[in-house]
Amino acid sequence: MNGEEPMAHAAWLPAEAFGALGARRVLVHGEGLLVDTVFDEVAGACAGHGGQVWRTGVGAESGDAPTAGAVRPVAGGSAVGAVDLVLALRGPGPLPAVVARAGTTTGDDGPLGDEGFLLARADDVTVVLADAPAGLLYGLFHLVRLGEAAFDAELPVRRHRPALRRRMLDHWDNVAVHPVMGQVERGYAGGSIFWRDGAARRDAPRIRAYGRLLAGCGVNAISVNNVNVHATEARLLTDRLDEVAWIADALRLYGVRVHLSVTFAAPVVLGDLPTADPLDEKVRDWWATTSAQVYARIPDFGGYLVKADSEGQPGPFSYGRDHADGANLLAEALAPYGGVVHWRAFVYDHRQDWRDRFTDRARAAYDHFAPLDGRFHDNVVLQVKFGPLDFQVREPVSPVIAAMPATRLAVELQVTQEYTGQQRHVCYLGPWWSEVLGFRPWGPGERTVADVLADVPGPGPARGGDLVAVANVGDDPYWCGHPLAQANLYAFGRLAWDPRLDPGAVLDEWIDLTFPPSTSGDPALVRATLHAVMDGSWRTYERYTTPLGVGFMVRPGHHYGPDVDGYEYTPWGTYHFADRDGVGVDRSRATGTGFTGQYPPPWSQVYESREHCPDELLLFFHHVPYSHVLHSGSTVVQHIYDTHFAGVEQVVAMRERWRRLAGTIDPAVYERVGERLDEQVRSATEWRDQLNTYFFRKSGVPDARGRRIH
Repeated sequence: MNGEEPMAHAAWLPAEAFGALGARRVLVHGEGLLVDTVFDEVAGACAGHGGQVWRTGVGAESGDAPTAGAVRPVAGGSAVGAVDLVLALRGPGPLPAVVARAGTTTGDDGPLGDEGFLLARADDVTVVLADAPAGLLYGLFHLVRLGEAAFDAELPVRRHRPALRRRMLDHWDNVAVHPVMGQVERGYAGGSIFWRDGAARRDAPRIRAYGRLLAGCGVNAISVNNVNVHATEARLLTDRLDEVAWIADALRLYGVRVHLSVTFAAPVVLGDLPTADPLDEKVRDWWATTSAQVYARIPDFGGYLVKADSEGQPGPFSYGRDHADGANLLAEALAPYGGVVHWRAFVYDHRQDWRDRFTDRARAAYDHFAPLDGRFHDNVVLQVKFGPLDFQVREPVSPVIAAMPATRLAVELQVTQEYTGQQRHVCYLGPWWSEVLGFRPWGPGERTVADVLADVPGPGPARGGDLVAVANVGDDPYWCGHPLAQANLYAFGRLAWDPRLDPGAVLDEWIDLTFPPSTSGDPALVRATLHAVMDGSWRTYERYTTPLGVGFMVRPGHHYGPDVDGYEYTPWGTYHFADRDGVGVDRSRATGTGFTGQYPPPWSQVYESREHCPDELLLFFHHVPYSHVLHSGSTVVQHIYDTHFAGVEQVVAMRERWRRLAGTIDPAVYERVGERLDEQVRSATEWRDQLNTYFFRKSGVPDARGRRIH
């Protein structure tokens, strides 16, 4: 961009969302960087909405009138009088008496942890208590979500703690512009907010605003560069470390810890060593020394993210070593400082022979990593894509999640919509992620994926883990390109904090924050319209794109728009095997690749059977005739026709619903969404016509309803 930077959209933290809090008399009690942030947020809200705020420190006397040195009045007198809200940090000093009057000083259920908080109301005072500054920050943003409900006389006492320790975004941002992938790989919202044309942008207001948004939905960690680490990006670990430290300084204000993607070949690329062999003593010393230097500059550095021996990235295979050897090398270097290494399990043969029906990309992660269970150090987090392929609109949950009981895991989602419309299409992914997190790998009544990550007792992995997602943010004024794609970023943070949340309720939160009633000409119409457009948008996208779990069928390279055979005769292993007789990939044990055997019972039996396999995954697991009758009663080919026609009709209806909001919301947001919906209608129509025509020509079976197929 040239000239002045465009102002960033406020997303889910506009000034109006702070109205209920900012109109009150507020006391902030405690010390520390994040308590300073809480105070500054409250002070800003009170300045805008007419409230008052006071600050007491650990050294102040408790009570209604703290000593003058511990008070920073924003409005009113120099001492605290009656208050409506207290945000207090429990610590070595006494708490203000007003907290005691609310009856919440002890926290009877034990410690709240590093990020937890207690919310209560008594004697007309709302109280947020935390054991650590991060908890107070998250408590503040919870109050913002509640609005006036936070001051309801019937507000129940409730303890809030995140289910998962690390809730992380991976930016696929390049420091130098890549000749093919650009500034951001798989980025659909403009350039990077961190880097531009080979240098750090150092746009402090934008990065602080981003950290604020992340804290506002519960994200507490990010990796700031692409997992595909090129030559320029490799240097962030050493001579360009100050640029990473600058980002860490900006995000620390909101409790977001910075991680760094590193190349496994760093000792060779950066250290002039002849080898990166993980068992070589000089290599181990290099990583130990380099990591010490990183922590000397960034004391709260989170750790390393590594893509190794995958899609051409270097790794331990070059030295006859395995992934445990490679990951443990880095884990040992990070261990003295409490850092972790996220080691991605996205490892497969990307030079596959398309003629080979038994080499199966879906099997690869399990085949590579399950035999290594128990060999990874405690601070290694094996990062597993939620499905066995590559962020498709419908995949089974990866069997790796159930296969490694002695390994700490992270489940990886994709907030950036690479295969779900690239932020040009409305596709609210909260319902899909909720299904993934709620999936029970060992069958009904057993633990869910979320339980595995939260270390809930039961069969399978018992190490706890993280939820990670590929980020969708860029320097577009709307952060995500499509204003409604902001809901996916918000939903990721909220579901990572509490996977049990209903994605519809999360969408309600996002709507209320992003489109506050005070800013709309018709709040009820805005809410109803956004639900009508977004609630079923993931399934709508599935209907007009790839059917029954078969996946891909996208234009190679940029992955936008239909190309049914685009990857069919390539080395990438993403095939559908459509022929004149049928379609789908045989992954059964009886006659196919054997992938179904990677699942524990009962899913191994369910997926093995054509009769019992869920319709939405049938073509992922089986090659079937076009005449195969689904559980819905439709044949496969008729299902393809019907869903593709229905999908386009639903997108047209979404656009018509949106047009009813003309004049009721911010005109710029209205126009941007309208433009994207026009493109979605065009693209969905192209998907419908190409997919239906392709399968009509393959099968020779006409549409039973006589609709036009080209």
